[in-house]
Amino acid sequence: MAIKDTLLAEYDHEVATTRRLLDRIPDTQLGWKPHEKSMSLAGIATHLANIPNWGVMILDGPSFDLAGAPPNLAERGSREEILSAFDESTRETRARMHKSDEEYLAQWKLTRGGQEMFTMPRSAAFRTFVLYHLVHHRGQLSVYLRLNDVPVPAIYGPSADEG
Repeated sequence: MAIKDTLLAEYDHEVATTRRLLDRIPDTQLGWKPHEKSMSLAGIATHLANIPNWGVMILDGPSFDLAGAPPNLAERGSREEILSAFDESTRETRARMHKSDEEYLAQWKLTRGGQEMFTMPRSAAFRTFVLYHLVHHRGQLSVYLRLNDVPVPAIYGPSADEG
């Protein structure tokens, strides 16, 4: 089986699960934060909607320099805007995933101001910065929803709200 096939299966699964969670976001609670140092509900959801864009950078180039990264995105103002941004970013990234094993095994580098932070195979960078990053923040969002009495969908098995 090709690397692409396993990555596509993982990506499709994680994206669908994340979208189900984003679809539960209440527009009335977008400014809510569990702590003063935490992102708001809209902030974490906006970040989740943007994470797949890292896939484009990883899949289309040999490296990325954080010094040239755009500033943090402004928080989206509604669940519909968040879902639209998520759908666009996931579609754009998925379209670029049709790579050969050789391309997925090629080294990808993250730098800051030209200084190398690390190098790893493109497939590992994709899993780390897109899939694992998505799962991490999705876990945070599920707690935000629970703390706001919003039913949490099943993720890797039943939730307290869905069997």
